[in-house]
Amino acid sequence: MNLKELRGKKTLILLMIIGFLIILPGCGQKSKTEAVTAGAGKNLKTDKVRPRSEAFFGLHFDLHPNASDTELGADVSEENIAELLDRVKPDYVQYDCKGHPGYTGYPTKVGWPSPGIVKDSLAIWRKVTRERGVGLYIHYSGVWDSKAIEEHPDWARIDADGKRDPNATSVFGPYVDRLLIPQLKEVIAAYDLDGAWVDGECWRAELDYSPEALKAWQKYSGKDRAPKSPADPDWLEWKMFQRQAFESYLCHWVDALHEFRPGVQLTSNWMYTTFAPKPVVAHLDFLSGDYSPSLSVDRARVEARYLASTGKPWDLMAWGFDRGRDQGWSLKSAFHLQQEAAVVLMQGGGFQVYNTPTRRGYIVPAIIDQLEQVARFCRERQSLSFKSRTVPQVALLLSETSLWERMDRVFSPWAGEYDELEGALQALLELHFSVDILAEHQLISRIKEFPLLVIPEVHRLEPDFQKEVVSFVENGGSLLLLGEKSARLFEPLLGVKMVGEPQQITAELATPAGPVSLNGRWQEVELAGAEPIGFRYPTRDFRRGQAIAATIASYGKGKVAAVYGPLALAFFRSHHPALRQFIGNLTQKLFPSPAVIVEAPPTVDVALRRTADNRLTLHLLNRTGFPVPDRYNFIDYVPPVGPIQIKLALEEKPQKVLWMPEVTRLKWKWDKGYLYTTVPALHIHGILLVD
Repeated sequence: MNLKELRGKKTLILLMIIGFLIILPGCGQKSKTEAVTAGAGKNLKTDKVRPRSEAFFGLHFDLHPNASDTELGADVSEENIAELLDRVKPDYVQYDCKGHPGYTGYPTKVGWPSPGIVKDSLAIWRKVTRERGVGLYIHYSGVWDSKAIEEHPDWARIDADGKRDPNATSVFGPYVDRLLIPQLKEVIAAYDLDGAWVDGECWRAELDYSPEALKAWQKYSGKDRAPKSPADPDWLEWKMFQRQAFESYLCHWVDALHEFRPGVQLTSNWMYTTFAPKPVVAHLDFLSGDYSPSLSVDRARVEARYLASTGKPWDLMAWGFDRGRDQGWSLKSAFHLQQEAAVVLMQGGGFQVYNTPTRRGYIVPAIIDQLEQVARFCRERQSLSFKSRTVPQVALLLSETSLWERMDRVFSPWAGEYDELEGALQALLELHFSVDILAEHQLISRIKEFPLLVIPEVHRLEPDFQKEVVSFVENGGSLLLLGEKSARLFEPLLGVKMVGEPQQITAELATPAGPVSLNGRWQEVELAGAEPIGFRYPTRDFRRGQAIAATIASYGKGKVAAVYGPLALAFFRSHHPALRQFIGNLTQKLFPSPAVIVEAPPTVDVALRRTADNRLTLHLLNRTGFPVPDRYNFIDYVPPVGPIQIKLALEEKPQKVLWMPEVTRLKWKWDKGYLYTTVPALHIHGILLVD
């Protein structure tokens, strides 16, 4: 849809606005669910425990108890826990309670305890954490509860073929009131818990055709039949209805527990992240997610940059272990996890590490050793990283509007919906830009803060946001469009005429380093005032068949450049350095004077930030040797890189320039509004502090 068509094609977009911008039932309303224990309303937590909004480093342990367990808790001891806490010194621990199988690891009277409970692990963990002022949270599986469905088949989600899901409960059914809320009340009160990290939620919810769901759909839409495929004209409305239903379910149990236990701190794993990039409605106390154990660094680079833009307290969880193909799980080295941690720290978030005790509950010495080293690394950087805020440079759009239509799950884009986004991010980071990821609802009020906006391939944008982008360019902003669909949305700005429809073709892109294959969908254009800044050819023989690949044009006081083929996707799939150089040439024309210019290998990421107390910092991350599945899953060495040359825009001459956390004074000079300095060597992560 281009700008000329906006007034005539609002229906589809309005469905999304209706589904997501209204105040959802149950949010902010008091729950009618009655308390099931005598502990309602009491809060016995020690004042020493940091609230989650102030908690920086944490630990996570889960076991997912099941029917075959025979010795849960047998080896849990105060001594083992005390050694862990005294050496690692976490702000909180999230310990096992109920996993996806649906059995609990504590002696519940509400649901189904595992038959293998030998000792009450939670009671021992509560005693030792309380003595040390460490918060205690639980890992609890929400939507995913296989045992609940086994006992109550009518609680299950039903698929489009009428088949009962053996694992996912229905958010339209009685599960939330009959089990989830009563059981969480029971365990929170019984162990005086600080909170709950509820797993298996938005990412496990599926489109639901249960009788309760169909009844709710009929009431919502007035239609007797529910869509079953993308070919149905009501498909988007059906998906938005399901997304709204999940959020209503979430609001219901969160509000019920807050009413029951004021001060209890709750989250739903991956909600309001890139898995569900929408305005925060449910009263979650913090946002969190456990990113891929194998694609760890790359996934954290995306998730941290989005979470940092939500305005909520947040953390990300690394897996302390991984496995190679056809192998079991093995521990990661401390160096491995430190590299992962740095990705999160440089965006201002909290960090936690997930490990598993033995089935008997023993934390083996190797885990304690690993966590102690990772905790030390993080704590050394805490004062300059935690709750830092961005110095706006490059905004990369994550389009929720495009995602809602493109993704056929309730939430969780696991089918390549973000490939172009990740390709664009990875190229920009390799070019040493400081990048923030924002969705439309976040960026619309902040767009003027950023000198450069990059929109990877999206096929639809919310109309008000699209108008705001046009205004942004008119008033002096720079816009980079990567892909024919994004370009088509802004055709009136581009100074070109689009010829026909995009075609799937074989193409060779002319780059500064020579030809690079860039097959895919390309849009043919004719110049109408724009300047061509890139060409493609049908073969590597550049003597014939030249066609325009990219253009740049002025629009108002600003500039807009567009690439008419799958450049971001191709970079994601190949990481060809010549494609990075091509993107670099485009950004140089649009954004010639960023606030920071770094001369370093492409494996160095940068983030320009201000600390919580407003000091200017430049974070540098060395990604060299980062893990790549499925044959380089583990690393224990990150080779240093350097020297790294830095040019930083600075209005006033600084008093000192330090390399942290080593507190090394660097040689520097300040001239005509710029600071020039050199970092001799970067190991994993360091921070340039300018005072």
